[in-house]
Amino acid sequence: MSTSTALSRSASLSLAQQLALRFSERIQQRLILPGARLPSVRECARHHGVSPYTVVAAYDQLLAAGLLEARKQRGFFVRDMRDARAPKAKAAPVQAVQAPPTPIDASALIRGMFQADARHAPGLGTLPGEWLDLPMLQSAMRRVVSQSEEPDQLALQYGEPGGDPRLRSALSRRLEDIGVHAAPEQIISTVGATHALDLITRCLLTPGDAVLVDDPGWAIEYARLSQAGMRLLPVPRGPQGPDLEVMARLIAEHRPRMYVTVSVLHNPTGNSLSLASAHQILKLVEAADMLVVEDDTYAFLAPNHAPRLSALDGLKRTIYVSGFSKILTPAWRVGFVAASAQVVHQLTELKLLSTLTTSPMMDRAVAICLEQGQLRRHAERVISRLDAARQRVVHLAEEAGCQFVTPPQGLFGWLEVGVDTERLAQRMLDAGWLIAPGLLFSPTRRAGTLMRINFATSQDARFWRLLQELR
Repeated sequence: MSTSTALSRSASLSLAQQLALRFSERIQQRLILPGARLPSVRECARHHGVSPYTVVAAYDQLLAAGLLEARKQRGFFVRDMRDARAPKAKAAPVQAVQAPPTPIDASALIRGMFQADARHAPGLGTLPGEWLDLPMLQSAMRRVVSQSEEPDQLALQYGEPGGDPRLRSALSRRLEDIGVHAAPEQIISTVGATHALDLITRCLLTPGDAVLVDDPGWAIEYARLSQAGMRLLPVPRGPQGPDLEVMARLIAEHRPRMYVTVSVLHNPTGNSLSLASAHQILKLVEAADMLVVEDDTYAFLAPNHAPRLSALDGLKRTIYVSGFSKILTPAWRVGFVAASAQVVHQLTELKLLSTLTTSPMMDRAVAICLEQGQLRRHAERVISRLDAARQRVVHLAEEAGCQFVTPPQGLFGWLEVGVDTERLAQRMLDAGWLIAPGLLFSPTRRAGTLMRINFATSQDARFWRLLQELR
């Protein structure tokens, strides 16, 4: 990941112009959102090593461009350009240096995943590339092309609407390992788990529906549901699962249509649902005639015996979603849904209208990885490596004066750092580090002192030394 350059006194632009352009880029790319407060003049001057007069001059340029507004005795805030009273922002006069984005909203988080170098991205959402098994992937693709009984059909024609039959059979057997009983005809392949969740939203919800979500939870799912016009009802997530009293009250008051959750190795806390909580959740949703969408994206990093709502419910009210980007490779966009036959039929009809089919070659390649046990063995190696990384990162984090809010498990850690992590994200970006502030995982965009770390990409002691300096 390229690092953001320091302000230069020998550049053709003045220090104030350089600083104004840096903020302008981030505002116009929505990496600093409307309503966000910029650092105080003194704080900004101290951070960038310039005089307060330079900062005032930079902020004046942003005010003149219509990007900021000054609020008396409160500071400088990013203007909402949708406000008809706001003047149109002027185009930046020069081409600024390209910097990796700070993940301040869901779309910025996605861009960050695409651009980040895992060596400098403690907030990354995936495993680093060197942890993945490229020879296994290459072998599977060769076998798809050379050993398939119908290679022409796979390579030159649309696949079946529900997905490759061989993949669905392999998935049916895999689900048995975790206690979820789903026949192949109860499974539909998708273009990753994200596509699966989108199909479910568009097929089973209508704008205005209330949806229960975990708090904290996954920013991209919040954004998807909000964009589709749903009303989000945050349920605090604790070590054993959601706060059941809050859930019961929200159900009684709002009559939600659905609960979207991650039962096992929850993102961002790493917690898994307890068996007692799972039973209570199912009682609540049955009484309220609700659906549960269970996102099990991290299934291959978790024990098979971990409680899944779909296993306990038998896919009556539950819809099970998973994919392979977290364990195989993000480049293979293969996900799937397991549900009742009726729900799968509805999703298949919508899939035909949205993507026609999924790639039969990608579906078959994943099937091959599943069938021969290569994926299981690869997952075992990753888990072992992740255990060692987690142990190292816990030591580094605690040495830096940070505390884990929840017991460290799985890929992610939920960390208390003691300072506003939205502000910290900007300062870390200037130093070339991509972090995931807690604001990203709040459905109400509540700022705070928490952040998510990826144990696999947070092992560099330099990051923790810098964090300690900036706290």
